[in-house]
Amino acid sequence: MVDVAVHHDNVVFTIQGAHKVFALKNQLTIPRAHVTGVRPDPEAAQHIEGLRAGGTHVPGVITAGTFYLDNQGSQKPSFLDVSNPANTVVIALRNEEYHQLIIEVKDPEAVVALLAISG
Repeated sequence: MVDVAVHHDNVVFTIQGAHKVFALKNQLTIPRAHVTGVRPDPEAAQHIEGLRAGGTHVPGVITAGTFYLDNQGSQKPSFLDVSNPANTVVIALRNEEYHQLIIEVKDPEAVVALLAISG
C-alpha cells in the first residue's frame, strides 16, 4: 500500500511496510505539475503482462516495483504496488522516469480528490 501526500508543489508517495522490500523503493517524490491525471481503476492491476525490471510479481498476492507493461503505449516503465486491486488508482505522469503509477491506496476516492487536476 502507498500513502499519498502533497507537500508544497510535490506529491510524495510513501510505500508502506513490507511493500518497500517487494517494490525495491521507499518513496517517490513527483512535482504536482507532472501529474496529468488520476483515476480509480480496480482493473489496472488485474492482469499484468510485460517485463519486470525490478520488483515482485506473485499473481493474486502482490505486484510491486518497476514494470515495462505490454499495453501501456509508452517506452517508459510503470511503477506498481498493489496487493488489493479494489483500492487501485492510476496516476498518469509526464516528464518523469515513470509513465504511470498503478498503486494501492487506503481510500482511492480521497486520492483522486487530493490530486484532482484543475484546469
